[in-house]
Amino acid sequence: MSWASARHILVHSEDECNVLKKEIENGASFATVAQTYSQCPSGRNGGDLGTFRPGQMVKEFNDAVFNGDVGVLYGPIKTQFGYHLLEVTARG
Repeated sequence: MSWASARHILVHSEDECNVLKKEIENGASFATVAQTYSQCPSGRNGGDLGTFRPGQMVKEFNDAVFNGDVGVLYGPIKTQFGYHLLEVTARG
């Protein structure tokens, strides 16, 4: 596996991350939630991180992206930046 595409939402607390995860699981648009709440500049693009290779992201994020299933909502994932909700959109 040499690349992946993913989108994420970054927030400061695990509690907020869990609340947003429930909203998405109950039908809220991932992109809209990212635009509204994400602390990452990628939030403006619905959380889209584009395409990247193994090792380009922090370890916790990298492990989830390259070991998890495509199209599944993961999180909260804690990194040095905060708490992430993550969805792998493609991998190859």
